[in-house]
Amino acid sequence: MSKNVVIVGAGYAGILTAKKLARKIRKARLQDEIKITIIDRNPFHTMLTELHEVAGGRVDESSIKIGLDKVFAGREVDVRMDTVREIDFARQVVRGSAADYDYDYVVIAAGSKPTFFGTEGAAEHAFQLWSYDDAVQLKIHIEDMFRKASRETDPAVRRKLLTFYVVGAGFTGVEMAGELAEFKHILCEKFSVPLDEVRIIDVDMLQRTVPTLSEKQSLKVAKRLEKMGVVCILETNVIKISQDSIDLQQGDQLMHDETATVIWAAGIQSADITRSCSEKLTAPDLGRGRIEVTEYLNSPCDDKVYIIGDNMFFVPEGETRPVFQMVENCEQSSACCANNLFAVLRGSGNLEKYRPKFHGCMVSIGSRYGVAEVGTDKTKISLASFFAMFVKHMINIVYYIQVQGWNKVVSYIKHEFFTIRHQRSFVGGHFSNRTPSFLLLPLRVWLGLVWVYEAVMKIVDGWFDEPKLTKFFNDARSWYDSILGTITTSAAAAADTTSSATGNASEGAGQLLFNIRILFLRFQLIAGKALEDSTLNDIAFRLNIPFVDRMIDKFILPYPGMQLFFQIAIVVAELLVGFSIMGGLFTTLGSGVSLILQLMFVMTTGLYLGTFWMIFAAIAVLIGGGRTFGLDYYAMPALKKLWQKVRWARKWYLYHD
Repeated sequence: MSKNVVIVGAGYAGILTAKKLARKIRKARLQDEIKITIIDRNPFHTMLTELHEVAGGRVDESSIKIGLDKVFAGREVDVRMDTVREIDFARQVVRGSAADYDYDYVVIAAGSKPTFFGTEGAAEHAFQLWSYDDAVQLKIHIEDMFRKASRETDPAVRRKLLTFYVVGAGFTGVEMAGELAEFKHILCEKFSVPLDEVRIIDVDMLQRTVPTLSEKQSLKVAKRLEKMGVVCILETNVIKISQDSIDLQQGDQLMHDETATVIWAAGIQSADITRSCSEKLTAPDLGRGRIEVTEYLNSPCDDKVYIIGDNMFFVPEGETRPVFQMVENCEQSSACCANNLFAVLRGSGNLEKYRPKFHGCMVSIGSRYGVAEVGTDKTKISLASFFAMFVKHMINIVYYIQVQGWNKVVSYIKHEFFTIRHQRSFVGGHFSNRTPSFLLLPLRVWLGLVWVYEAVMKIVDGWFDEPKLTKFFNDARSWYDSILGTITTSAAAAADTTSSATGNASEGAGQLLFNIRILFLRFQLIAGKALEDSTLNDIAFRLNIPFVDRMIDKFILPYPGMQLFFQIAIVVAELLVGFSIMGGLFTTLGSGVSLILQLMFVMTTGLYLGTFWMIFAAIAVLIGGGRTFGLDYYAMPALKKLWQKVRWARKWYLYHD
């Protein structure tokens, strides 16, 4: 009879535990003996650390969610959409709204929800930022406030509509305030609202922003917010929130302000199911619903129950504080949990003690500025601005590789850089596509025609009939050697082709422009005439690699049959590339082969600078160049549908949406 593992929650910790455990089971070929079920109320996983980007209008809402069917495609994981109401530890049953799930081992990774600290009206009237729906609704609301304000004639009402409070100066709070400070510029222009009428206030009881950071880095956060027009009110308590106002207390001073938008980002607590589990396990509530675990991440009250991620309360050896509720803890605890579960399920193997090593933290203040402290558990490096944002994106990509591999990485890069608008990325909008793709059509057709012309001229020259490569290579080498040897000799006779540096050699004094060696590579730039008399078709570049020359001399040139084979292969490749690019069919493949052919010429005969445009043209049409007035418009969507049905392609995420 098979053993059942039920994972409650498909957040960061739950997903990674399921994937890591499934991989171990597959390698041991125990799929028939161990079954994994993961339960979540949503059919998708939400990137909680990116919610502020959607709420602040920076990226599309689809960028922060990943379908669970895609995450677990091709894996032995049973995904159930259900709301867990209760876990019956005595009977070893997880009870949901739709079904009950028997388990041998259960993993509680239900995540967190906002905590309001008993603040009057907060739960009823404040906007939250802890789910996909929260982010989408908040974005809609913010835009609606500007829309209404643009038509409002009453100054008091207008002021209320354009006043935005963010409660919380921790990670989520300052990130939301920073995004909103950027978003206001876009919305003010869109709805013709004066910029100076918009008020953004970040309020918290903390003494400084993001106290997890060093005091120096925390000061940078505060200064950046101030520069962006955000007013930070610290050491101030929120005592009441109503539908159209907020009440604050700073020392003995009470403050009242009219506002239609209060965003709550002041802390989290474990999900309700986790708190109820704590009571049933007779385990003490050690803070915000977190459950105590052993060093093996199971409950000290029930070794069939594992608690990880935000739900666990664990103080590492040598530390005085419990692990932070952060993504890195979810990642590391999931690996430890998967290892220990597999060991107990298999009945062999060593249990792993949880010894987390956190590598720092970072916070983004808008799209173009961030601060970070990263490194080892003993040494941290402080970063700011461009470097902090670069590290943030790299860490996100590393995580996305674990969750959904290539597919999510491509999607992330697309949303963060290639389709970004209003320069809202740490490199501005320099990578964002703005040129209409149909303008590339003439370039694409011309590139294809040139390749077809090259192939036809080789056929006319007899490349299908007799070996030509000895003269082809030797003429080029003689030309280079004559200039490299004396710098004054005339160019050698050229081979009849325009795709190499042998096709336009001319009489006169040649000139060496540079001949640089880096490791085993030699970069050479040579003019067939004196530089002042040269055109681009007189100057050739060659990347000389001794290994390539030896391969040609040893395995190709001595054998006429081998020469003829390579000649025919090159001509056929040029024809196929030319027709592919011209017709816009499999343009990415055709452009890729075009680049390879050009690289071959650069490494052998060299390439005239007048022909280098073909390299840049192939790069220009490499991605999606055939979708405009090309056959890829029809072929690629059809092939994409077929490819996504391939089991191993789905399993390894070798596709993109």
